Order: sequence, then C-alpha cells, then structure tokens
Amino acid sequence: MELRNMLDTADYDFIRTNPRLGDRIILLGISGSYGYGTNTESSDIDFRGIALNQPSDLIGMTSFEQYEDTLTDTVIYSFNKIVKLFLNCNPNTIELLGLDDDQYFIRNSVGQELLDHRQLFLSKRAADSFGRYADAQLRRLQNAIARDTLKQSSREEHILKSVRHAMEDFNRRQQEEYKTDARLYIDSAVTEGLESEIFLDADLCHYPLRRYNELMNTLCSVIRDYDRVGKRNNKKDDLHLNKHAMHLVRLFMMGIDILEKGEIRTHRPASDLKLLRSIRNGDYMKDNILVPEFYDIVTDYEHRFNEAVDNTTLPDRPDMEAVGKFVEHINRRVVTGEI
Repeated sequence: MELRNMLDTADYDFIRTNPRLGDRIILLGISGSYGYGTNTESSDIDFRGIALNQPSDLIGMTSFEQYEDTLTDTVIYSFNKIVKLFLNCNPNTIELLGLDDDQYFIRNSVGQELLDHRQLFLSKRAADSFGRYADAQLRRLQNAIARDTLKQSSREEHILKSVRHAMEDFNRRQQEEYKTDARLYIDSAVTEGLESEIFLDADLCHYPLRRYNELMNTLCSVIRDYDRVGKRNNKKDDLHLNKHAMHLVRLFMMGIDILEKGEIRTHRPASDLKLLRSIRNGDYMKDNILVPEFYDIVTDYEHRFNEAVDNTTLPDRPDMEAVGKFVEHINRRVVTGEI
C-alpha cells in the first residue's frame, strides 16, 4: 500500500474525527527513515504534523500541546508548541520544515505560510542542538560497544565517563541551594567479582530524599545497561548499532546544511544516501564492532560541522520580534474565526 493511501484506512480515522485535528491540521508529513530516504522494508512508518490551537487555548481555559497515536507512530503538535521547538532548532521537529513536496500529505494555505517563514527559526542554536544530538548518538554507540568488548576494569572507566556528566550537572544545580558536593572515582573493588569499581563520596545535609533518589536512579540505570554483557542478541543489536551509526552521520549532514546554507533538508540527496544506506546495511561493522573507517568518517563530519559552526552567517538567535508577529498573525485569525 502506498503511504498516502494509508491515511485513508481505519487506523488513521483519528486524524479525521478528533476535534483537535481534522481541518485544524495545517501540515502532516512522513517522518523517520521514510522522511530521510534511508528506509528499508522493515522500517516503521511515522507521521508528524502540526494542528492549530483552538480559540479557547489562546484566550480561554483549555490547553493543547500534542496528540500522540502509538498504534500508528503519529505525533501532531499544536502550533504554539511546535514554534517553541523550532526556535531551538530541535532536530526531531525542525525536519518537518524540510521535507520534499511529495512528502507532505496535508499542507493547507496556513501550513504553506509556515513553510514560507521557516528561515525565522534558523539560528546558531542549531550548532548546539544538532551537535548535542550527534554527541548523544556517538555516546550510545561507544557505550554499546564498550559493554561488549572491553575488559571489566576498562569498562568501569567507560561507565565513569558516562555518569560523570550527570554528576557534574547535579553538583551545579544543587550547590547554590543545598551546598552539596559529590564526586565519583574508581578504586579497587569491594564488590565480589570485580577488579575495580566506581565509588561515590558525597557531602549531603538536609537534602530532599526524592531528589537524591532521582540522581541515584539515573546513575544506576547506566550501570545496569553496562552489566548486561553477554545477554544481547548480536544480530538484533547490530542492526540497532548500525541504525544509530547512520543517524549520527545524518545529524551532521543536516546540521551542516543548516549552518552552511541556511537550508533544512530532511530527505537526503542521493550522494548522502549512498553512504547512509551503506552504514545502515552493516558495511562498517565487523565482528560486532564498527571498523576504524567509520570513525574516520565521523571525524571528517565533525570537522566539517565545526567549520560550519565557525563560519555560519546565521544570527546568534532567532528574531523574536519577527517570530512574535508571525505567531500573532496566525493566532489572531484563529481567534476571530478567519481560519
């Protein structure tokens, strides 16, 4: 079945019948692998869209941020919420503004107005958002590989790197209010079966237990992930690793386009797709490990991304006055019943 025809099936009746959606949807497009052009036969079909807020959301007592249908992997954001995400160049949502024409299955006149104003949302914030998402993808890859290939003492060092960021953020947020201090370090193990392990020193006084529990859950979840060595389905997990590796490179590609050219290009050109599909197909995986050539590619894209950050002509931040006028222009017409 063609993607466009899927929307006519009963599974997607909510698009037509939900009062928050229906003719309030201004954009609806394909997302995920189909949006990028990297899809395979087993790829999920995801849709992302935008619906206008109701007048009561804008001047009354109701509110609406997004509608999610888990059965069809569809997410439709409210206009006001998506604008806030666009302003931060959120990679998972800004891509909705860069689809090919035939990838929009709903696009009315208001949706076209939004597309015509997409430049309003492009700024140097893309450097942080795309760089941060790419870094997270790289950490997932490194963490997954470390779980399966490093000896225990080396793996412990890798775990420490993964949890240290969370601890630094904890200290930064809590010191001023609670005068707390905590540090992580590796020493000879006291836990049976380990050569070395991570220890925590903390100076906590009159500290809320719920906040402490939140921190410990975050740190322990990382350790639990690493301790699942030998319990992985290699074939299944390698597919996931290849997919993560592909998306890491794709994030760099898309971020470079935004910073260098001021373009949002979600569906990658043929030259990019050849490399992305090769990564996804496992051409850079050998014996459950990503080969050095893959990291050479990543390093090259990191350099290109950093050069684009240094040389971009995008403004430091969006023109909030212009964005405000555009949002008001749309919402005023909603409130008056014009649209």
